[in-house]
Amino acid sequence: MPATKKKTPKAARVPAKTVSKAKEENGFPSYCSMPIVPPKQRSAHMHPGRLELIVMLEDKWVNGTTLHYYFFDKTTDGRTVQFTDGSTEFRRWRTSKAEMDVVRAAFKVWTDVGIGITFEEVSKREDAEIRIGFERGDGAWSFVGRDIIDLNLGVNERTMNFGWDLTRSARELDTAVHEIGHTLGFPHEHQNPIAGIEWDEEAVFAALAAPPNSWNREKTFHNIIRKISPDAVQGSEWDPNSVMHYPFGPGLINKPAQFRATGITPAGGLSTRDRAWVKSFYPPLGPAAIQKLQPAQSTKLDILPGGQKNFSIEPSGTRPYKFQTFGPSDVVMVLFEQDGNELRYLAGNDDSGTDTNATFKQKLFSGRKYVLRARLMHSERPDETAIMMW
Repeated sequence: MPATKKKTPKAARVPAKTVSKAKEENGFPSYCSMPIVPPKQRSAHMHPGRLELIVMLEDKWVNGTTLHYYFFDKTTDGRTVQFTDGSTEFRRWRTSKAEMDVVRAAFKVWTDVGIGITFEEVSKREDAEIRIGFERGDGAWSFVGRDIIDLNLGVNERTMNFGWDLTRSARELDTAVHEIGHTLGFPHEHQNPIAGIEWDEEAVFAALAAPPNSWNREKTFHNIIRKISPDAVQGSEWDPNSVMHYPFGPGLINKPAQFRATGITPAGGLSTRDRAWVKSFYPPLGPAAIQKLQPAQSTKLDILPGGQKNFSIEPSGTRPYKFQTFGPSDVVMVLFEQDGNELRYLAGNDDSGTDTNATFKQKLFSGRKYVLRARLMHSERPDETAIMMW
């Protein structure tokens, strides 16, 4: 898998969930409800410029990664929901082919932009980084970027969910595109502090407490009112047409004043800025983008923060090799083995925010081919940042 550290799968967590029996209504949009995850620990003394780059890039994948997705397909996949009246119901995670086809089409929307990330559907959950459920009433959500592996979720746990019927309207394609955007590492655009949105907070809490969302105040704050870190913002402008932006009706926004009476309705589909930003993080990779890495030869990364170097490796002998970066830098380094047209994850390390260098050991086999990808998050002296295997 394209992880930065190997994880040991944990057992499935399918706890009962207490909810009210609210009737879903269509007069108000059904919104994405991102999971609340523990904040990442960082040094309080980190230089602001270094912190800004790490926060912007830390959830992004190394470019060239293939993300495998899986739809839960067993009748036993799901969890028991306990209602406030004491009754319970088992809610399954599998769905119809028609609904899965909407999600497949959404993956193609991102692929058709022409990015360096590819998506592949797999039939075994053990082979997937993205595991998709369709639990009704649990909202639409996805973990962000590499959180789907860094949080050490078990293979029987969802990383993405769709809580309502995606075939009910053609517009629901954007729901799936939105959730895949989170998996690619993009946050909610309406939480962009650059937007300058000032909410009528009590009106927002009241609107989201009603069906079809039925959110508590904590969930509403996390998904709407809370401002994301300025360091996580993609660029210097607000994009109200982004597929990562919610639509909002009249009466929820105080400022900018023009949106109080009209609300905000994104145009639909990927915006021009969405396309530009996803290609800036994941530009298409051609054969010329790969450089051969030789044992015992230090090779300069010679790239700017956010950039990536890709190396091919053809070991002459079968033995353990050590891989390491050198210099005052933050680097995500990931090793894959070539298996036909597929790249299979072997090992990786992310030294972002630490005082160490990225390093790992891995046994390589003579006659096989490998690819090493290194994404530079930050470097105090880019001309002194290098990578080596020996």
